[in-house]
Amino acid sequence: MSTNRQHHLTGDVEKVAENDQRLISYVEEIMKLNHSSAAALVVIKDNEIILEHYTGYHSNSVNATPITETSMFNVASARKSYLGLAVAYALYENKIKSLDDYASDYFEEYDKELLANTTIRHLVTHSHGLHQKEDGTIFREFESGKGWAYRGINVLMMTSLIKRLYGKSFPELLNERVFLPLGLKETAWYTDPNAKLVQVIDNPNEVATFKLGCTGDGRDSNLHTTAREFALWGNLHLNDGSVNGKQIVPKEVIRLATQVQNPMYKDKDTPQNGLFWYVQDTPSIRSEIGERVPKGSYQILGITGPTLLVIPKHNLVVAKMYNKRYNYGGDNYLHYLREFSNIVAGIFK
Repeated sequence: MSTNRQHHLTGDVEKVAENDQRLISYVEEIMKLNHSSAAALVVIKDNEIILEHYTGYHSNSVNATPITETSMFNVASARKSYLGLAVAYALYENKIKSLDDYASDYFEEYDKELLANTTIRHLVTHSHGLHQKEDGTIFREFESGKGWAYRGINVLMMTSLIKRLYGKSFPELLNERVFLPLGLKETAWYTDPNAKLVQVIDNPNEVATFKLGCTGDGRDSNLHTTAREFALWGNLHLNDGSVNGKQIVPKEVIRLATQVQNPMYKDKDTPQNGLFWYVQDTPSIRSEIGERVPKGSYQILGITGPTLLVIPKHNLVVAKMYNKRYNYGGDNYLHYLREFSNIVAGIFK
């Protein structure tokens, strides 16, 4: 299914259609190259959905369900953007006094010598230097603030902290404060399968499986949402928390989450982060955001293929979904992520 809404765009209609098809073709090409069975694409510009495209099936099994606008994809690590908003609320409401507070002031269960000078800022910008072995042992890879590494221990720590500070999980907090007011009914952490959930392919030679969690409290990688609601999540951020003239989330909460918050790095090729979001500052070759994307843009992605790109300068949000574990390109996967964002920035100015 492909839906194009383009009546409000200026310029030649044929050119608009050509650009839309260029983006759709790129999305479908990567889907095939990476052996994903599904793809979805939603573009919002000036608060209107101008392009929707759905293709493929919920699984690589025989007689699988076709992808539609109600198909719910596992967004994997893109769930960090949702946790980031909860952290921003905690900062705004002074439950966390400062990003520069020491983590040891909030995590008594962790060894103080191990945490050392680690701050909340380090934990939410991947600059904490902590890592965890398969047996659960936590160790230090580098001094906090002196490097960047994408690990999972910081997500578990901040998830538990929000629950402790609010007496409820961050999914519960967001459901009350954001999802219900925004009208998001197809965004949730799932523990049981249902017909709307898209299964994830680990190996193209094996049948895809549901990626569910043991709990819906945000600890597991089981957040599912539709491409449309994923895009609306990005559009909420684009509009500083306002929807149809109503301020659902305080502006400062959104800005805390989406502006550069990481410490200064000596290595200028290090990715820049807000509260988990990747933020475009000075273009970096280690960033997942391409050099043609304007400053102030931000993006989040997951290992199963979802990408949510927000470009405030162009009043633009692009949500892209797949259902294949590991983004295409192997060790060169950043090239393709950057290429996609550069194509988007070139088309929707």
